[in-house]
Amino acid sequence: MDSAFLVVGAVAALLAVALGAFGAHALRSKLDDKAMANYQTGVQYQMYHAGGLMVVGLLGHLAVAGTLLLWAGWLFVAGAVLFSGSLYVLSITGKKKWGMVTPLGGVAFIAGWALLAVAAAAR
Repeated sequence: MDSAFLVVGAVAALLAVALGAFGAHALRSKLDDKAMANYQTGVQYQMYHAGGLMVVGLLGHLAVAGTLLLWAGWLFVAGAVLFSGSLYVLSITGKKKWGMVTPLGGVAFIAGWALLAVAAAAR
């Protein structure tokens, strides 16, 4: 599972760069400032948590394995989908109801970091 988190983290980082470039070049003239800021926040948090996923994978390779670390990784994945994904959809469609999904992703991110801290401290 450790390698899977490294791969998912690297792919998430790749997508964050690609989505950031797409936003900067293709969407800038189509979105208002607020929508563009939301989109950029999604990209930014996706990149942060891509790094977090790679940390989870590396810690797993260093034998800091365990249920807490596994849950931290999956919470980062869920957080990226819910938080960043909802901001992308909200920005592009303008449908404000997607803003209700964003905090769920934020909670997943926070829980993931908490579990990562506990797993690392338990080492």
